[in-house]
Amino acid sequence: MSSQKDAGIPLNHAPNGIGYKLLELPPEVLALLESETPPVLTLESSANSAILKTGTQSWALHQKNTSNALIILEPSEGTASLSSSQIPETTLNAIATIHDTIELVSEPTGKPAPVARGKWHERFARGR
Repeated sequence: MSSQKDAGIPLNHAPNGIGYKLLELPPEVLALLESETPPVLTLESSANSAILKTGTQSWALHQKNTSNALIILEPSEGTASLSSSQIPETTLNAIATIHDTIELVSEPTGKPAPVARGKWHERFARGR
């Protein structure tokens, strides 16, 4: 019988200071990137967003806020002191919390992105 107690996996709040953004890829972009000959992607600026372009297609990048936060976890090794022995213990560190995603919206090549009409969540995101 083991003398160790199973107390689960400890979770620590340990932000690493890196800003993370979650990019939601449409199926057609994912297929392009996973193809045998992936295209070169470029980013260009427009009046209210960035534009991701390949040779023949383009997508506007839009920030979307979400009510469900995504927590990024990282495994970590630590030691727990049980009597006189040091036993390695796996822990998880919550290094970041994401409250918004970047969405790619297909748009016709050559046309500028439409100007935002001041949706409340877009105004709120600018203040973050």
